[in-house]
Amino acid sequence: MSDFPWGAFLGALPFTVLAVVVVLAVTFGFATRLGRHSVIDTAWGLGFVVVAAVAFALAAGVPYYVVTDGSPPRVPPPLRPWLLLVLTAVWGIRLGVHIGIRARGHGEDPRYDAMLAKAPGNRNVYALTRVYLTQGVVMWFVSLPVQVGMFEVPFVGWVGWLGVAVWAVGIFFEAVGDWQLSRFRHDPDSRGKVLDTGLWRYTRHPNYFGDACVWWGLSLLAFDAWPGIITILSPLAMSGLLAKGTGKPLLEKDMASRRPGYVDYVRRTSGFVPLPPRKRTMDPSTGGEAP
Repeated sequence: MSDFPWGAFLGALPFTVLAVVVVLAVTFGFATRLGRHSVIDTAWGLGFVVVAAVAFALAAGVPYYVVTDGSPPRVPPPLRPWLLLVLTAVWGIRLGVHIGIRARGHGEDPRYDAMLAKAPGNRNVYALTRVYLTQGVVMWFVSLPVQVGMFEVPFVGWVGWLGVAVWAVGIFFEAVGDWQLSRFRHDPDSRGKVLDTGLWRYTRHPNYFGDACVWWGLSLLAFDAWPGIITILSPLAMSGLLAKGTGKPLLEKDMASRRPGYVDYVRRTSGFVPLPPRKRTMDPSTGGEAP
């Protein structure tokens, strides 16, 4: 078995960086024309798909095994690269379509409005440096397990198949959670209420939890062979951003200010990992719910 093709992998990195730059440049052009920088949320998942496709194309034909009987190098069927490409594409396209449909007909996202209101000068330049550049770096860094996995030996072991199972759990939580939330938002009777049924009964953020599982699953596919494990900081970074960074905290701060029942929902429902809801305790002195 040959060693990991470091030369081919390192030679591919400038092209994956370029892929991220092109995706965000096109997105920035559309956003400035529409006057809505939240377009980048739609492009987020699609950008990962482009990076995966570029890495897949550049890894194609790299010999993984050398036959010792004097015949030319043999290239086995590229199962791992195909799995990484297809699973990334299913996740990224679904997410992009979902966010695009959800944002259709709406103006700028209030989160971006609040951020861009702090711009000391041109809002577009401020968005380019604070939003696009930051998301571009994160996109490229988080996608490193996929990039490395494209160049690893293509046979998949038990760790890789475990990754596929974790990915499947993640896509289920993300897709079903988004579907349940969409139904809730379009139900007139839900106005002013908090969604606490379905997957949302067990975690306040089934879609964010699913997103984290998706990237741990893809990363396990890379960890299945050397040198995938060296990219472990990538899924850790993604999980941290979702649970403690720009994902969960910002959304919960906004929800608590707009929905009176959200504080109680937070009290009884797990913040990230799905768990059985905590039972409400009653204060015997008041007959009401204990704080």
